[in-house]
Amino acid sequence: MYQALYRKYRPKVFSDVYGQEHVTSTLLNELKEGRVSHAYLFTGSRGIGKTTCAKILAKAVNCENSQNGEPCNECEMCRGLDNGSIYDVVEIDAASNNGVDNIRDLREEANYTPTRGKYRVYIIDEVHMLSPGAFNALLKTLEEPPAHVIFILATTEIHKIPATILSRCQRFDFRRINPDVMAKRLLYVAKQENISLDEKAALLIARIADGGMRDALSILDQCAGGEEPVTEKLVSEVAGIAGRDSLYELSSAAADKDSGRALDVISALHRSSYDMERLCTEMIGHFRNFMIVKTVKNSRSLIVCTDDEFAQIEKSAGRFTLAAVIRALDLFQNALAAIKRGSNARIEMEMSFIKLCEPALDTNAEALVQRISALESALKNGAAAAQGARQVQPLQSASAQQPEEGGADGEPSAQEPDYGNAPLTDEMQEESSAPAAQQSRQEEQQEFTRWADLLEEIRKADVSLFGVLSGAGGYTRGGYFLIDSTNPMVRDFIKVPANAKTIRRALYELTGVNYKLGLFRHAEKKESAARDPLEDLISRAQGSVDVDIKD
Repeated sequence: MYQALYRKYRPKVFSDVYGQEHVTSTLLNELKEGRVSHAYLFTGSRGIGKTTCAKILAKAVNCENSQNGEPCNECEMCRGLDNGSIYDVVEIDAASNNGVDNIRDLREEANYTPTRGKYRVYIIDEVHMLSPGAFNALLKTLEEPPAHVIFILATTEIHKIPATILSRCQRFDFRRINPDVMAKRLLYVAKQENISLDEKAALLIARIADGGMRDALSILDQCAGGEEPVTEKLVSEVAGIAGRDSLYELSSAAADKDSGRALDVISALHRSSYDMERLCTEMIGHFRNFMIVKTVKNSRSLIVCTDDEFAQIEKSAGRFTLAAVIRALDLFQNALAAIKRGSNARIEMEMSFIKLCEPALDTNAEALVQRISALESALKNGAAAAQGARQVQPLQSASAQQPEEGGADGEPSAQEPDYGNAPLTDEMQEESSAPAAQQSRQEEQQEFTRWADLLEEIRKADVSLFGVLSGAGGYTRGGYFLIDSTNPMVRDFIKVPANAKTIRRALYELTGVNYKLGLFRHAEKKESAARDPLEDLISRAQGSVDVDIKD
């Protein structure tokens, strides 16, 4: 009969246990020195080796030819414990034997000496399922058991274990197995079983298993059922998860505020039978990578991925501010909680992306407070500025707006340009109100999509300038970079030579272009039937002003 991979390759000695060296080394030292405790408590998530280590320990204390603490697996005791012919090791499932009577029976049985071995070992799995009365019944025996009895308790929920039990056991905390370590084990098993498994597929299986070796081997077993090689695409299909390309496409749609495209991608995934709960989990991990990239200096070590994918993560993260990433994580975390409560998974995912793409639809209290604060600030500062605002353009013509420092074909020269120390001037003239002139200006103007990266560069150089520019935006028009902000302090700040130089230097670092600086205000937008009232008030308070400042 075929034996599942997780059973076939279950470790039989401590040296075969992957990712738990901090536990196995301590147990081996105790065995070699003969300092075996009467009670152990193994805790950690599922499938990471708790029960396996308990069985190895039970064999090691009874092995007739123990070698440096390891069981030999060849003597009569080891073979008998493996095939179940010797009953000195008793496994108890606390989930189905959790009453006081079950523990009383165990206490009476523990008084009898072992039939063949040196110790009678009781392995109580999922011990947190015992009732309060059962824990009390176990307490005295656990504290002072007969000399020939060893208790090994295993649990995935350590917080449910009474303190009186914890204080009577040696506690070992099992860790989630590192994906890199797990991938090596999967490749070894695949080689032994003649399974064609590539490294990227092994790493993907390890990520899906979330630190559990048993789950990883089960997924590999399922993928190997067909005749085709086990690839990253096959693993995605078998596990019912979205491919990495879909994650990047969804995050790109969120960055572009294109809810329609995001819903199209979700619809295509749903038709392909991708699990929406898994998609939500994947999006949380995806935006978590963005958060790490934007907050940790050496982020590469904290993200398990290939070098090519890490470069893609950095590029995608640059399209979001840290605040936007945190908001996305909040939305997906709330969606995952709603899905687990029984809500429709697809609808929850669609709602999350619509809220992510349309901030005005977010009814979260924090989002509303932020929008109301923006309104108050606009009413206090924006209205007065709007009264004297004029639409102006720099004295220079469009043809003269290219940076002088550029080399051939507009490329920057190899030598870093001189950003200058002269303050920005206020020389301006009235812009033509002819429709053709306005249309020409609009065609030349482009939104600056790397504003979040620019702010990060400015933050490294000047935190106060970063604070003033937070919440602003930018546009490029010819050789000018126009700052779009409702904050009246921006104008004064960028007139300071040091501040202007900092902004222009950061721009040059990102784009390679030595832009001149200016201010920009949006022209008044046409009213729409579905206009958000709060946005309308903010717009009216800010007024319509478009100002360029000549460098």
